[in-house]
Amino acid sequence: MSDPSGAGELDTLVVEGLARHFGRRRAVSQVSFACRRGSIVGLLGPNGAGKSTLLAMLATLLRPTSGTIRYGSLATIAGGAGRTGATAADLRRRIGMLGHDLFLYPDLTARENLAFFAALYGAGDARRAAHRALERAALADRGDDPVSSFSRGMRQRVALERALIQDPPLLLLDEPFTGLDDRSVAALMRRLSGLREDGRILLVATHDLDLVEGLFDEAVFLRDGRVVELASQPRALRALYQGVMARGRS
Repeated sequence: MSDPSGAGELDTLVVEGLARHFGRRRAVSQVSFACRRGSIVGLLGPNGAGKSTLLAMLATLLRPTSGTIRYGSLATIAGGAGRTGATAADLRRRIGMLGHDLFLYPDLTARENLAFFAALYGAGDARRAAHRALERAALADRGDDPVSSFSRGMRQRVALERALIQDPPLLLLDEPFTGLDDRSVAALMRRLSGLREDGRILLVATHDLDLVEGLFDEAVFLRDGRVVELASQPRALRALYQGVMARGRS
């Protein structure tokens, strides 16, 4: 098993009483859960449940209104009270994020995109890091083609390696299966399972419940910004989701 950079310090992620308000709207309210190294955690809920807001806070892109996020022994972020531990730059080097925007430059080649982000994160040999990322994405033969010529699935594979280019122990994914064909879905599932085996913490927000059956070690069910249920080793995920959401409305 490889040892992702900083994994010894970021071997758990603990969320306690986390809230984020936008004026009077409570996008996330009193959310608590914990993740451990070598696990995939699903964030599940309808549109507007707070999944993307929660991921943005975990990625340090939004400051919590209240509550805390503990990144192992590395750092703690407290709503309204600043950060203790690692600097913002040190912490962000240990977090990979794949959101709705893939953050790729379409006119650059896949190799140029990956080398740019590798250099941005301080890689000693950005070209070599890009080459290795292309091999992991099974795109070494297309590395010198512009990203604009790629299918959605290919762009998604490049974007995932962009999020992993600094070898982060924590990976956050927001709807990573959107627009993918069956072959791309299968490749992504294999990649995520391999990252779990490498000892990373993965959080995946998704609506594609049938695609991720059997993938999650834990599931956090959200509705209206609140946790309505936590499940360990969830199975029959769609039926479980429907039951949880029905109870959440009662």
